[in-house]
Amino acid sequence: MSFFSKDETLSRLSLGNPIHFLALGFGSGLAAVAPGTFGTLAAIPLYLLLALLPLPAYGVVTLLVCLAGIFICDRTCRDLGVHDHKAIVWDEVAGYLLTMLAAPSGWYWPIVGFVLFRFFDIIKPWPIRWVDANVQGGFGVMADDIMAGIASCACLQLLALALL
Repeated sequence: MSFFSKDETLSRLSLGNPIHFLALGFGSGLAAVAPGTFGTLAAIPLYLLLALLPLPAYGVVTLLVCLAGIFICDRTCRDLGVHDHKAIVWDEVAGYLLTMLAAPSGWYWPIVGFVLFRFFDIIKPWPIRWVDANVQGGFGVMADDIMAGIASCACLQLLALALL
């Protein structure tokens, strides 16, 4: 079994194209199984780098990642001819960065954030599931993961408050 997806649709994309490279989460979305999980894993080093910034700068960069994601995902969906292909994981990157907004310091918080985000992204409780099913285009690709990131961030903050 190969680590990389054998989906022929992906032949329409190129990692040499910066938009596709970002949409595919730096290539992590090409995983044959659980590309969303691999996309979230790819976001961890980015988070660790951004966590060095002051909180307002982290917030601005995360907002830009989310806004750019609307264009990045929309363009890649159109290039693929498929809405929200599983290989498109930029939305997971954005969702994880939102999860980790104002996260406390400590080696375990990125892991807790990862677990929380994957939970909300996979389970998709209402209204996340409704948005995922009913909102189209690049905004639709991004919106459910942004909501999952916000829910995960709230849970992470409540957990930190209870433990610290």
